[in-house]
Amino acid sequence: MIRRTLLATAAAGLTLAFGAPAMAQDVTKACFVYVGPIGDGGWTYQHHQGALAVKEEFGDAVEIAWQESVPEGADAERVITQMALSGCNIIFTTSFGYMDPTNNVAAKFPDVKFEHATGYKRDHPNVSTYDARFYEGRAVLGHIAGKMTKTNKIGYIGSFPIPEVIQGINSYFLHAQKANPDVELVVTWAYTWFDPAKEADAARAMIDQGVDAIAAHTDSTAPLAEAAKEDGAVIGFGQASDMAAFKPAPRVASIIDNWNPYYIKRVQAVMDGTWEQQASWAGMPEGEVVIGEITETVPDDVKAEAEALIASITDGDYHPFTGPINKQDGSVWLAEGEVAEDGTLAGMDFYVEGITGDIPN
Repeated sequence: MIRRTLLATAAAGLTLAFGAPAMAQDVTKACFVYVGPIGDGGWTYQHHQGALAVKEEFGDAVEIAWQESVPEGADAERVITQMALSGCNIIFTTSFGYMDPTNNVAAKFPDVKFEHATGYKRDHPNVSTYDARFYEGRAVLGHIAGKMTKTNKIGYIGSFPIPEVIQGINSYFLHAQKANPDVELVVTWAYTWFDPAKEADAARAMIDQGVDAIAAHTDSTAPLAEAAKEDGAVIGFGQASDMAAFKPAPRVASIIDNWNPYYIKRVQAVMDGTWEQQASWAGMPEGEVVIGEITETVPDDVKAEAEALIASITDGDYHPFTGPINKQDGSVWLAEGEVAEDGTLAGMDFYVEGITGDIPN
C-alpha cells in the first residue's frame, strides 16, 4: 500500500524475496507472516508498521520481507517453511493460529529465530512468544461506552473464543458496568479475524438489537463503517490501530497496538547475537497498548475520567481485574482488593457475573 514506498530497495514482499540471491552476512533478514492484508486498517496494518519501523531503524543493515493474508493452519506452515529456506534470520508470525505451524517449522530450522504473537507454546529454544495486555485498553473503552450509551446496551464483536478475546470482553463489560450499573452487554462471535462482510453483519445485528456502543476484536474497519450509517446514534472504537478516518465519530477513541519497540528490540538482539527465548506480555506501562485520541464527541467529564484510568493503569496503580469480581455463575473469583494472576488470565475461559450467554466451544 502507500507505506511500501518507504522500503526503497528492501524486498517488497516474499514473492520477490524468495527468488532473491542470499544476502551478505552482515545483513539481517527479518520476515513477517500476516493473517490479513497490510491495508486492513487494523491488526495486520499495525504489525506492518512495526516491520517498517525495523527498516527505518536499521536501514541497509536489515532486509524485511512479508506475506499477507496467510490462512492459519497448513498454509501457514508452508509459508513459514519457505521463509526459513529463503534466508530469514528471524520470523515473526503474527496470529494466534500460527502457533503450531511456527513450532513445527522451528524444529527443522534451529538456527532461525521465531517469534509468535499471542500464543503460549515455546516447544523449542529458538521460539519466543509475545503478546499485549489488550484488556488494559478494553477497560478504558468500556468506561467510555458505559458512560455514553443511551440505550444501556453495548456490544462486543469477538473473533474466536480464546483467552485473549475473553479477557477483553470481561474487562470491557466490568468497566462499563462500573460506569453504568444498568448496562447490558451483547456479544456476537464472528469466527474470523478478518472478514469485513461478517464483521459488518455482526455490527448490524447488534445495532438492530438497540446496541449503541460497539467494540470489536476483529481486524477491519467494517464495524465502524456500519456504525457510521447511524448518523451519530452509535459510537465505536478503533481496534488495533487508530482508524482515524472515522473521527470524531463514530470512532470516539481507539486501542492501538504499538509493536514497533518490540520488533526493533528483537531484531537488534539477533544482530547482536544476544537473542534468547522469552515470553513477553507488555501493556500500557511499556507503551505497547496505547489509547488513541479521545475525540470531542466524548463529554469532557467522561474524557477526564478515561484519562485518569489510563494514567492509573500506566502507573501500575490499578489493575483492570481487581476484586471483588464474581464469575458468571455467581461464584467468587477475586475477593475485595485481590488482583488476578497472569496464569489465570492467560487461560481465561469464563465470563464474569452480569454477562449473559455462553462462551462457544
